[in-house]
Order: sequence, then structure tokens, then C-alpha cells
Amino acid sequence: MSSHHFATLRYTALRIGLFVASFAVVWALSYVHVIPLAVGASNTVWMLLLAIVISAPLSFVLLRKQRDAMSEQIVAKVDRQRERLAASAGQEDGVQ
Repeated sequence: MSSHHFATLRYTALRIGLFVASFAVVWALSYVHVIPLAVGASNTVWMLLLAIVISAPLSFVLLRKQRDAMSEQIVAKVDRQRERLAASAGQEDGVQ
């Protein structure tokens, strides 16, 4: 597996982990009635939405290093593909 895939998988796994942790906190706070949502099927959607709202800014701040590493690898991959395309276009031009 290339390092590009590793950085992407690592970032994605950390984002999912942050979401799951946020959901666990929301669930626990609901369970002990700190926030006014009862733990039950009807409020699960609200708990999921609240977990998304909590985890998104946390991941933006806490996962900046991993996101930057993933972005650098994606840019490097795009640059390599661009160079390959330019090289193959140059070879085609030379044939004609």
C-alpha cells in the first residue's frame, strides 16, 4: 500500500474515531440527562447530528497535521500524473 493511501486511511480513521467519541459523549450526557435528549430511537438522529456538529470543528483543529500530510501527498501524486501526461504528450508529438 502506498504512503498516499496510508495518510488518507489514517486521517479517515481518526475522523471516524473522533465522531464515535463525540457520539459516546453525547449518548452519555443524554443518558444522565445533562442534555435534554432521552436515549431512544426517536432521538438517535438528533444525537448523531449533535455528534457531527461536535466532531467537525474538533477534527478541523485536532487533525490539522494529518490533513496537511494527506493534502501534500495528494498534490504530489497529481503533480506526478501531470508530468507523466506531459511526457506522453511530448512523445506523441515527436512521432507525428
